[in-house]
Amino acid sequence: MPIYEYECLKCGKTIEALQKFSDPPLTRCDCCDGQLHKLISMSTFHLKGSGWYTTDYAGKNQSTSSPASTEASKSEKSEKKESSSSE
Repeated sequence: MPIYEYECLKCGKTIEALQKFSDPPLTRCDCCDGQLHKLISMSTFHLKGSGWYTTDYAGKNQSTSSPASTEASKSEKSEKKESSSSE
């Protein structure tokens, strides 16, 4: 359930209320019985870090090669080392 913020127009106090989307908005302040005004506050949803975009939607990066191709390149390197050392 989201938390909504209300400000009393009479006393200026800010009130937070945990409400369902279907609940009616609060209208009266508990402290002074003044009229409440619903405030618009910042969202708490943030995307942080290296990002889902680079891993899910962007073109595949060279550093994110599959494990199978990595194993194949390792075996090729070891074969080249063996053939050069035997020469």
